[in-house]
Amino acid sequence: MPIVINLARHFEIVDVPRGDRKIHKKPMPSFGGIAPYFGITVVILLILWLIPNLLTDEISIKKIVGVLLAGLVLMIGGFLDDKYDLKPKWQIIFPIIAALAIVASGIGIREITNPFGSGVISLVTWEKVLFWRDGIGYRLSLPSDLFTFIWLMGMMYTTKFLDGLDGLVSGLTAIGALMILFLTLTTQWYQPEVGVLSAIVAGAFIGFLFWNFHPAKIFLGEGGSLFGGFILGVLAIISGGKIATALLVFAIPILDAIWIIFRRVFWEGKSPFKGDRKHLHFRLLNTGLSHRLSVVFLYMVALLFGTLTLVLQSSEKLVALAVLFVLMLIIGSLLVVLGKNRNKILS
Repeated sequence: MPIVINLARHFEIVDVPRGDRKIHKKPMPSFGGIAPYFGITVVILLILWLIPNLLTDEISIKKIVGVLLAGLVLMIGGFLDDKYDLKPKWQIIFPIIAALAIVASGIGIREITNPFGSGVISLVTWEKVLFWRDGIGYRLSLPSDLFTFIWLMGMMYTTKFLDGLDGLVSGLTAIGALMILFLTLTTQWYQPEVGVLSAIVAGAFIGFLFWNFHPAKIFLGEGGSLFGGFILGVLAIISGGKIATALLVFAIPILDAIWIIFRRVFWEGKSPFKGDRKHLHFRLLNTGLSHRLSVVFLYMVALLFGTLTLVLQSSEKLVALAVLFVLMLIIGSLLVVLGKNRNKILS
């Protein structure tokens, strides 16, 4: 981390506080996401070299390479954006390439547990082999690949929108990875190889959190904020479709992101990528809650509902998501009222 911080300062990759959305007071080194990405990459390659039998059909060399290359694409895009402040129409190119790289590597959501009954719902309803190479068929499965692409884009932009408070994205990514780790150690979902990858991701982001928690010494930057949602989304897929786990950990940020996009596009008639201070985490600050307490509050919500995934069945997880939706509406309404009352008092 000291090396990354010094490099960011040397190449002037810093986040300068401009506008009311920036709450830090001085230029802050950015592009910190390269540190957890580099750590994850090195440790995965080292473990695969030491324990080659860790590879399975679900975690093959092709898929590992796809994940690492997709992450590298996000780092390159993040570097360019942190350095040159790219427009949204150029920013989105790199997440799209990363998501397509995952689909091309063979990672995909093939089926989901039926939340309304028994069995599973197959997403491989139309599949075609595009070409063969070295005995491997490269397939296109429209529903599955489309669902995977949308899932990854949604996770990436959730963490991108969420990256407004020190330590928020890195902490929630670590919590999500830990929840998947704990699930892979249970008898029902025992997957030690996926558990190893989840532990690596959790460790990398916990290590980064020591430098990123308020007051932060470095920010994740564009690439890092996208990479958090990306890697957690990938873990949820390769662990056998633990989509509900990631959804429950990130439920409030996801709902907040959906509401923000809906409000900006249909209510205010502006670009969904135009930043403002109306996110849930900023509203927590507006009530007078401290920076650290605002982040810790969102950690606690993620931990609470993430832990529920260890004991709930699929239909029960659907109920938990509905409860979270109602909770989001209540919290959001309360924060708006409290924020307005506080502004009146201060004025």
